[in-house]
Amino acid sequence: MPFLAGITEGLKALGINLPSLLAQLINFTVLLVVLYFLAYKPVLRLLDERRRRIQEGLEASEEAKRRLAEAEQEVKAQLDRARQESQAMIAQAQQVAARIQEEARAQARQEAEQLLARARSEIEMERDAAIAQLRQEFADLTIRAAERVIRRSLDREAHRRLIEETLAEAPLGDGGGDTKA
Repeated sequence: MPFLAGITEGLKALGINLPSLLAQLINFTVLLVVLYFLAYKPVLRLLDERRRRIQEGLEASEEAKRRLAEAEQEVKAQLDRARQESQAMIAQAQQVAARIQEEARAQARQEAEQLLARARSEIEMERDAAIAQLRQEFADLTIRAAERVIRRSLDREAHRRLIEETLAEAPLGDGGGDTKA
């Protein structure tokens, strides 16, 4: 033990008390063990819990970013579909409008042709009526003139038939005239 005695003497020379040093080392070790179990482990647990929550938050943030990107893609796709559908509807509406316009034009043409045909028919009927009236008046005038000339009453019906036959044979521009009064 001379070695220990030499160390003890050397430490005393430096002003270090060995029993006091050993007591402080034991107290420090006990303090470290107590702090390890009472403070270090709970702090580590709190730090682990906080790291886990931060990690979950980051994962949730990444998931939210991914969902946002998917939602943006879906919205873009829906907008594209809506744009295409609206363009198709516009094209269809334009086709319907063109068809309606063409039908209206055709109907207007048809109505104009019908009006024209009706007007021609009415004009022809009025012309025929005017010709018939003129023939009637001409026949009446001819009979009156003949009565005055011969100063006697003639058989009106016989003369009228005779005049109408003569007029029917005469060219008056009505195609030979087969209309009788």
